[in-house]
Amino acid sequence: MAKFVYLYTGGKLAETPEAQEQAMQAWGAWFGTLGGAVTDVGNPFGTSATVKPDGVAGSGASNAGGYSIIEAGSLDDATGKVAGCPILQTGGTVEVYEALAM
Repeated sequence: MAKFVYLYTGGKLAETPEAQEQAMQAWGAWFGTLGGAVTDVGNPFGTSATVKPDGVAGSGASNAGGYSIIEAGSLDDATGKVAGCPILQTGGTVEVYEALAM
């Protein structure tokens, strides 16, 4: 099995405490469908900075919202597991990257 990184981008944040609770429940339910494939649930991201050869180019909120790491048999398998991810229902996307062994 290979490792894959899910990079969550975009989407709309829940605005009320009730909607936030519903969103958290939806994420928990979706992670439950992934079962043992999840190796690292990950974390959401806060503010960010971009570092370039000539220094820091800026800081602020990034479009990337967080990450998770899963195991899957192939890129197709990993992308198939994204089905039902709550960020997709709020206009966001999930970028799937294979994490190459070093």
